[in-house]
Amino acid sequence: MDVNIIKAEAGDAREVAVMVKELTDEIVATVGGKHFNINVVETSERCRNFMEEGRYTVFLAIDSQSSEKIGFLSLTESSALYAEGHFGIVQELYVKKPFRSQGVGHELIEAATDEGKSKGWKRLELCTPPLPHFEGTVRFYEGRHFEVTGGKKMKLIL
Repeated sequence: MDVNIIKAEAGDAREVAVMVKELTDEIVATVGGKHFNINVVETSERCRNFMEEGRYTVFLAIDSQSSEKIGFLSLTESSALYAEGHFGIVQELYVKKPFRSQGVGHELIEAATDEGKSKGWKRLELCTPPLPHFEGTVRFYEGRHFEVTGGKKMKLIL
């Protein structure tokens, strides 16, 4: 598949928010629990603000033939002593179902990798959706040289 990867601008926030909703709806439908509360209008505004503040980088995958936005990857920077400084966190990665298994996700990961290298990061980290429901997602990331580091993602609502 011929896909173009571009860095999103604040004006793309609504389309990113719609895909975030699709991503979280798919996770909820698969695992059966309501883990997310995505409001497209609020998420769009939040995405726009994050990008304008320079806190959030979004790469869009665009189908070269139709110009349709078919996926995205969002990336933020964090810092930790264990990571030897600054590193990137892939917050979300989503490819619309008809375009999966065609190299789109790989291209998005490559864009994130290039971005991280340009910023001097030593690593990218991410969290997968709930297992065992998303074992295929783990295999996708392992195929792109990510390693399972153990533990579970945990949260505390403030």
